[in-house]
Amino acid sequence: MCSKSSLKIVLLAGGTSSEREVSLKGAKAVKEALERLGHKVVVLDPAKDLVEVAKKAKEFDCAFLVVHGPGGEDGTLQGFLDSLGLPYQGAGVLGSALAMHKGISKELYKLAGLPVPEGKLFEKKTPFEEIKEFAKKLEYPVVVKPATQGSSIGLSIVKEEKKLKEALEKVWELDKEFLVEKYLKGREITVGILDDKPLPVVEIIPEGAEFFDYKTKYTPGLAKEICPAELPPFLTEKAQNYGLRAHKALKLRHYSRTDMILVKNEIYVLETNTIPGMTETSLLPLAAKVAGYSFEALIQKLIDLALSSR
Repeated sequence: MCSKSSLKIVLLAGGTSSEREVSLKGAKAVKEALERLGHKVVVLDPAKDLVEVAKKAKEFDCAFLVVHGPGGEDGTLQGFLDSLGLPYQGAGVLGSALAMHKGISKELYKLAGLPVPEGKLFEKKTPFEEIKEFAKKLEYPVVVKPATQGSSIGLSIVKEEKKLKEALEKVWELDKEFLVEKYLKGREITVGILDDKPLPVVEIIPEGAEFFDYKTKYTPGLAKEICPAELPPFLTEKAQNYGLRAHKALKLRHYSRTDMILVKNEIYVLETNTIPGMTETSLLPLAAKVAGYSFEALIQKLIDLALSSR
């Protein structure tokens, strides 16, 4: 473990993605925790402050990232910090880029022997008839989602062919690549990894929503989170094993959170978050709390991991 003495930390939050507001909310909780730990914190926004980060890089001991989505989780910010020699928590450039692209990460999951929903990556320029034929072959309902967005932004569950074009137009506004997958109805679970060790499984039960969408994720009271999830021991062990294998398949470090769907006794891996939400009630901090980490202890652990990566 690295020293717990007072450090000067640049907290990076905001950014330009559609998850900006979520980032700022998480950063508020992280800033308060860092200050309670006795660290000196400077909050800067990658949307406008990167020149200042570069100028002051030598003044900081490390960066703490609470930037979600493109520009924050895709490796660009990580590469910038690497070039400055400023350590940070979470995945490096390669792992961030691999996890951010759902099409690439899905292929890596399969190579690691992890079950995934049947589906295919398409480009915006793909003829509509080809996409329509694939969706028909999968059988409705199908899921249409952008390749490089987080928080379920742009995701649609398409129940009939006549709604497919509408879902595609929605996804094309966000990304030129997208996935069409078989919709799996089951229990939504997630597994956090901290320092190469699985945390307790969390089950998410959306209240009145079809799936754990953006509104349900970030509106208090719209979802119930149960941790540890009420699963038989063999399914808990399987979920944790899948979470760790996904983490390793994507070349991640420090921490991650992998979302899955449980259908009967089979678990399908959906996607992995490399900078999970960091409010005190977010899913990874919740699992860490059940594992014995206070929010401050979790934040300090991540700083220690960042500094050990120098």
